[in-house]
Amino acid sequence: MPLPFLTADRVFEAADDVPLPYDDRDRWRRPYRPGPWRVGVAALALLLASFVLFAAVIIAVTAELTSAAVVFALALLVIAAAMRLLRMGVWVSARGLRHVGFLTTRTASWEQVVSVRTVQQPVRWLALPRTVQGQALLLGRQGQDAATPTPLMTTHNADFLGRTEAFDRAADAVEAWAEEYGPR
Repeated sequence: MPLPFLTADRVFEAADDVPLPYDDRDRWRRPYRPGPWRVGVAALALLLASFVLFAAVIIAVTAELTSAAVVFALALLVIAAAMRLLRMGVWVSARGLRHVGFLTTRTASWEQVVSVRTVQQPVRWLALPRTVQGQALLLGRQGQDAATPTPLMTTHNADFLGRTEAFDRAADAVEAWAEEYGPR
């Protein structure tokens, strides 16, 4: 089963001269590949889910079906969490910019976007309370969020930890989308 949210549609090296190398710009897409930390944690969660599903089958054969149903529901919850973890990140289309978190999704149309810029600042390491010096791609929006820019991605999140060049390419791609579709 193909998982289209795991890969970028095209490799950036193949289209360095084109800032937005996509044919269908109305589709929501992530302009970068998910990082090894994110994919590794999701793979471990799916491995755990396979063991829990196997336990649900054993419980269904040897015990009550209600107990098996509870364990099966737990496995489905772990699978859903792993899939949501893989979908997290920044998504762009001609309609706007979408920041997908684990529990929330925030979408801003390009008319609401005031600025998308990369800054050097203290950033959270793998979304933990510990902060380190790094770069962040900040989204400036119109309205009530205008005073505090939202960090979209950082050099120390699960997608870009130890991959500074990948962060630079992804930040450049998101900035190119903002420049192309943002308010003039």
